[in-house]
Amino acid sequence: MSETYFLTGALGCIGAWVVKHLAERGDTPVVFDLAGDPRRIRDILAADDLARVTFLEGDITDAESVHRAVTESGARKIIHLAALQVPFCRADPAKGARVNVLGTIHLFEAARAARVERLVYASSAAVYGPQAEGARAPDEGALCEPRTHYGVFKRANEGNAQVYWQDEGLSSVGLRPLTVYGVGRDQGLTSGPTTAMKAAVVGRQFEIGFRGATDFHYVADTAAAFVGAADRAPAGAHVFNLHGETIELTRFAELIDAFSPPGQRGLVSTRGEPIQMPPTIDGARIHEHIPDLPTTSLEDGVRETMDRFRALHTAGRLDTRDLDS
Repeated sequence: MSETYFLTGALGCIGAWVVKHLAERGDTPVVFDLAGDPRRIRDILAADDLARVTFLEGDITDAESVHRAVTESGARKIIHLAALQVPFCRADPAKGARVNVLGTIHLFEAARAARVERLVYASSAAVYGPQAEGARAPDEGALCEPRTHYGVFKRANEGNAQVYWQDEGLSSVGLRPLTVYGVGRDQGLTSGPTTAMKAAVVGRQFEIGFRGATDFHYVADTAAAFVGAADRAPAGAHVFNLHGETIELTRFAELIDAFSPPGQRGLVSTRGEPIQMPPTIDGARIHEHIPDLPTTSLEDGVRETMDRFRALHTAGRLDTRDLDS
């Protein structure tokens, strides 16, 4: 039986893949977002499936607009992805707080009023902050000491979710990915590896703006985790890490070369310092509660991403604005 899902931030990377997942299985995604170009959705979704998507224009910082949209959608499940990424929160912390924290409060309030079954929201591995070299991969019980406004805001959302369960009985799940990669990932601190794949496809040099190791999670798997949590998570206020594969950025550049023709190799390099997050996280716990989530190998994820970029480039539809930013 078809269901309706209310989505925020679905014009972004993970959101586009959540839309794809839902539409292709016959559900109705209701996309609530600022006016914008749904190019990331069009880049991965067939026209017939795109027709299943309802777009509603609105601002997550406007409580009345959020409440009205959730109520009118009739959705019983919400997937909340609207947020400003690390660089934007650094540039304007007050705006970052309005979008990332107050906007999330507005959505929890709307979900409470509409008696929504479950709200799944994007947290982040940024809640941890950096780890000492050789430290054990943090699990969900590890100490959180974020070093960015973005990480602090995400941690606040996790705390507020606990209060909504305690006081209102509203079930929620916060998911903490680290470096999500794949088609559509073109914004945020950890978008560099995906932009590097795009650069290699078009034959341009590119420097990833950080170095060291990081935990890569393929965007299709990330989206499936959000949908799985919306459908199957137990009652309560839960937070789960998402773990993929952890490798050095230099090795990632080698993978890009492996899937590039000879004349387009050696174009990707790294610079800067390691990101202010752990290089890897322990993601075992989500699989205890939501089994059978997909796990795409890094090699397959890189290959699929670069193949799709090539197809878009050949069709004259590849957006390369992130290569110039």
